[in-house]
This record gives sequence, C-alpha cells and structure tokens, in this order.
Amino acid sequence: MRSFLLEFRDGLRALAPSRFPYLRFAAALTLGTAGGWTFAQLNLPLPWMLGAMTSCTLGALVRAPVAAPAVVRPPMTMVIGVLLGAGFSPAIVAQLPSWIPTVLGLAGFVAACAAACVTYFRVVGGFDRTTAFFAGMPGGLVEMTVLGDEKGGDARIIALVHSARILLIVFTLPFIVQWIQGTWLGSRSQLGVSILDAPWTSDLWLIGAGILGVITGHYLRLPAKNLLGPMVVSAAIHVLGLSDFTPPREIVNAAQTGLGTVIGCRFLGAAPREILRILGLSVGATVILLAITLAFAVLVSRIAPHGVVPLLLAYSPGGLAEMSLVALALQIEVAFVAALHIIRILFVMVSAGPVFGLTKAES
Repeated sequence: MRSFLLEFRDGLRALAPSRFPYLRFAAALTLGTAGGWTFAQLNLPLPWMLGAMTSCTLGALVRAPVAAPAVVRPPMTMVIGVLLGAGFSPAIVAQLPSWIPTVLGLAGFVAACAAACVTYFRVVGGFDRTTAFFAGMPGGLVEMTVLGDEKGGDARIIALVHSARILLIVFTLPFIVQWIQGTWLGSRSQLGVSILDAPWTSDLWLIGAGILGVITGHYLRLPAKNLLGPMVVSAAIHVLGLSDFTPPREIVNAAQTGLGTVIGCRFLGAAPREILRILGLSVGATVILLAITLAFAVLVSRIAPHGVVPLLLAYSPGGLAEMSLVALALQIEVAFVAALHIIRILFVMVSAGPVFGLTKAES
C-alpha cells in the first residue's frame, strides 16, 4: 500500500510542479474526485465529501504536490451558502419560538464539550494550558487559531487539532446517523433533481443570490461573510416566496467534493509524524465529543420538538459549512442544523476569550 501511495505521489509531482499552485489544486481536485468516485462505487454515505477528504489526507501524509489555494475557497463557500439558504421556508420562521429549549441545551453542550476537551488535551495530550484551551474549544477553527496565537499558544497545533476534529466528526457522523436510523444512507446524497432537468431560472437565482450575498455579507461585516451572506440572501428569497429553487444534485456533489478536498489539504506542510500524532489524539477527543453530542441530543429531544438525529447533526461540532452540507446531502432539516451551528460558533467566539481570561486570573 505504501509503495502504491509513493508511486502515486511521484506521478502527481510530475503533473503538478510546486511552482504552479493552480496545477497543484487541479491535482488535489483530481485526487479528491477519484476518492469521491471510489466511495460512491462502494455505496458509502456522503461519498463525495468523505472520499475527497480521505484521498487528500492520504496525499498530505505522503507529501503529494497538492494544494487548496485561498483564492479558490470563497467561490466554493458562496455556492454552499446559497445551497444552505435554500433549506429555509416560511414554516421554519414559524417554528423559531419552539427552538428555545434547543438553544438553551446548546449552551450547556458547548460548556460540557469545552471542559472535557480542554482537560483531555491538557492531561492526555500534554499541551500547555493556552494551547489546550483553544484547541479544546468546540468550534471556530480560524478564530480559535488566531486568538490562541495572540494569547501565546501554539497556533500550528491548534489549527491541526481543529482540522482533525472536523475531519473525524464529518467522517464518523454519517455512519452514526445510519446506525440510529437503521437504514443505509449510501444513495441518499444522490437524491434531488438533475441539473439537466432543472429550469434555467434556478441557475440564475443561484448565481444572483451568491453574488448579492457576498456583497451583503461584506457590507454587514458578517463573520464568514462568503458563507453567511449568500445563505441569508438565499434564505430570504425562499422565506419571502420569491423562488423555490432547489440545488441540483450535481452541484451538491461538487460542493461536497470541493469541501472534502479543502479539508484534506489542511494538513499539508505538517510532518507526517505530527499529523499522525494529532490525528491519534483527535480520535480520543472525537469519541468524547460524539458521546457528549449523543447524550445531549437524546436528553434535549425529550423537551424539544426535534428528534435525536436532527439534534445530533445540529449539535455536533464538525464545522458550520461541513455539518450543514452533511444535513443537506442527507436531507435532514438543513435550516435548523445550519442555524444551530451558527449559534454554536457565536457562543464559542464570544465566550472563549473572557473565559480564558478568568481561568488565567484564577491560576
């Protein structure tokens, strides 16, 4: 297996020299698409995202010449935002008051995950206090890396831990959903209208909502503006009844492949031994996070109008775009899942700095 990976790496290097970053991205996308196609042939759940993540992570481990330049992320994120906004409807707005128990449960969930993971990385991982604190926060990869670096933590470890958290949770959760529901989800992401059968007006709505959303996000200074701006505009279009366009399955699959490729490429530049060490530690943290997530999903489902599976997707700290796209692909309450992830990330962003200051003062 190792010799095959090394030969494949050398082949990619011949196709994509390091001085050509867009050729490196093309190589990464090719590798991710091959992984997605393989997972689709195996009829695995969420194949295009999980396959792309797996193949590109393996590429990072063998130091293949692949990359995901920052310039390619905003257009992809814009499309994902429009797709997520399409999950909103007037019925969702009417349900908002019933979300109060769920949001209160989410606050307790964030606190429990943070306490457990910070302790884990401090005791088991041997991280210093600052690095352990910001690595253990359940959300905000970029925000926690920047804030942890400002406070004196190891930014590289924090970024790798959060990348590994997203990778492992996104990879694991579809199988847990499959186990809870007792049904095979392998073909679920293939549902939906084909782009060949969708009316041309749907394409115009998608493109227009994306462009207007980016402008709106920039003007309102939204966090993750390239995602939330298009999502807000697309949601407004659907809630107001201006259009009911739905994302074609080819676009959903392309978004999964692109996002999976970017996640896998986050490990580029790190030594293979460091990647494996962080992945090993993150397996333990993922078990803790998923156990807490499942416990809160079961408990909150007893007092909230949502079932265990939607709550599991809404609470699980796997990243806003990633987990919302999982919900979209599995067709499970997309608007609810996306909204709860936005609230979770806001909880973490607002509370992490002050709480760290309090713990530092007490020590």
